[in-house]
Amino acid sequence: MIVQDIVDYMEGIAPIELKESYDNVGLMIGNKKDQVKSILFCLDCNLEVINEAKLKCVDMIISHHPLLFKKPSSITTETLQGKKIIELIKADINLYSSHTNLDSVKNGMNDTMIQLLDLNIKDAYIMDKSSSSIEKAGIGRIIELTTWITAKELCYTVKEKFQLKNIRFVGDLNNKITKIALINGSGQDYFELARNLGAQCIITGDTTYHFVSDYKEMGLFIIDVGHFSCEQPLFKIISKNIEDYINLKDPTVKVFFSEVEKEPYEIF
Repeated sequence: MIVQDIVDYMEGIAPIELKESYDNVGLMIGNKKDQVKSILFCLDCNLEVINEAKLKCVDMIISHHPLLFKKPSSITTETLQGKKIIELIKADINLYSSHTNLDSVKNGMNDTMIQLLDLNIKDAYIMDKSSSSIEKAGIGRIIELTTWITAKELCYTVKEKFQLKNIRFVGDLNNKITKIALINGSGQDYFELARNLGAQCIITGDTTYHFVSDYKEMGLFIIDVGHFSCEQPLFKIISKNIEDYINLKDPTVKVFFSEVEKEPYEIF
């Protein structure tokens, strides 16, 4: 198996045309003709993960968040981004990233959140449909439940399914909820759309004070799982599906899931 084989498969399940205009996805660093004998999946390609990849003799890293989100004007060891790029090149490690295209696509990050929460739903549809020709793709999902659930019960479910000790929330725990907006990662740019679509609750990560304060006043219940805690379990589920494909095509390729990446925030 070569890098090109991985690229073709990744772009088959999450076409690049589905990425948001501000995003940068695809093969970030590498040679499409390189042989791939081992792959490491991670949410973020940070220095710890790169060191982990080197220790495990990995040929290729597949991350959700792109290292080259903002294209550098120079590549030197004087910047964090430059250090990462140089370390990858020196270690001959290819890097591929699938970001908002993977969020948007059918059976991508958003749909995997529906799967993980495993609520009793009667309908689900896309919040912000993609302008591409690809069907059933777009950012965010609205789910309608078969019967109402209290906000408190929903908080318990989110904590259990995402395996978290605590979550942040805004609103009345006694609220009865039947319609929920799901936006993996940082979703507050879609709050108004979610409200206009009739969502009574939004589950996302990376919310900020003024946004949640305003939407609390408007009556929405908001669950902030945290960016890492929201996306890492979803990406791992998808990564395991990719592993199944790789094992089918070439059983000799070793697949790893990062053991060093973790939630950057800590509670004191």
